[in-house]
Amino acid sequence: MKRYIFVLFTLLALTVFSGCKKDKGEPPVLPPAGSMTIDFRNFEVKTKDGSLSSGVKANPITNWQFAAGTALIWKAIIATTLAVPVYSFQLVHQNNTPVYLDDNTWQWKYSVSLLNVTYSARLTGQILADDVRWKMFISREGAGGFEEFLWFEGVSEKDGSQGQWTFYESHLEKVPVLQIDWAVTGNKVGQVKYTYIKTGNPFKDSYIKFGLVTGELDAFYEIHFYNTTSLQFYDVDVQWSTTTNNGRVRCQAQFGDTDWHCWDSHFSNVSCTKD
Repeated sequence: MKRYIFVLFTLLALTVFSGCKKDKGEPPVLPPAGSMTIDFRNFEVKTKDGSLSSGVKANPITNWQFAAGTALIWKAIIATTLAVPVYSFQLVHQNNTPVYLDDNTWQWKYSVSLLNVTYSARLTGQILADDVRWKMFISREGAGGFEEFLWFEGVSEKDGSQGQWTFYESHLEKVPVLQIDWAVTGNKVGQVKYTYIKTGNPFKDSYIKFGLVTGELDAFYEIHFYNTTSLQFYDVDVQWSTTTNNGRVRCQAQFGDTDWHCWDSHFSNVSCTKD
C-alpha cells in the first residue's frame, strides 16, 4: 500500500511539474538588434586623422554635405543621450538565457560596460494575446550612479517582424523623447523611423525614416526636421547606393527647387541623370 501511494504521489508530482513547464511555453522572440539603429555609414566618410578623404575634398561636395548634415543630427541623439540603452539592448542578444517570472513574462538580466562605466540592465518581455510588451530597466552604481528606472519600452509582433520603441530622456528627465518604428524585410531590418516626441521643443515631430529598396540607389532617408537657423521645418529626401556611395538629395527649402541634386562615388557634386 505504501509503495502504491509513493508511486501515485510521484506520478502526480511529475504531472504538476510537466504542466507548469508547459504553461511557461517558450520565451518571446527578441526584436532584432538593428531595430534601434539607422545606417549612417555613407555620411561619415573620413580618413584616420578625422578629415574627409582626398577624393571628397577635390571638388565641391555641397550636395552630399547637406544630406550628411541633416542625417547626422539624428545620429547625435542616439550616440549621446541614448547610447547606454541602445547598447544595452544590443547586448541582450548575447545573453540568451532568460528566466521565466510569472504572468507570461520573461526576464534577461546582465551587466553592461560602456566607456569604463558599468550598468545593470534588466529587460522583460511579456507575451500578450496579440503582441509582446518590452521594458528595459537600467541602473548605475558608483560616481554619477542612479537607481533602476524604465529607460525604454516597446511592443513587437510575436514573430519579431515589426514593432515600436519609446525612449525616455534620462533618469533625471523621465519624459518621452524618441519613438522608433521598425519593420523587418526579408531577413534583416528594412525600415527604421525615428520621431522626436519631447514636448516643449521646436524639434518635436521631426523625424527621419531609413529604408532599403531594390534598384541602383538602394537606400533612402525621408527627413522632416526643424531648422534652428531658418526657424522652419525642412522636408528632405535622400537616396544613395550602399555599394558605390553615389546618391542624390532634394529639398525645396534648401535649394529653392524640387529637383534632385546629385553626388558621385567620391561625394563630389555632379549633374543628375534623368530618372
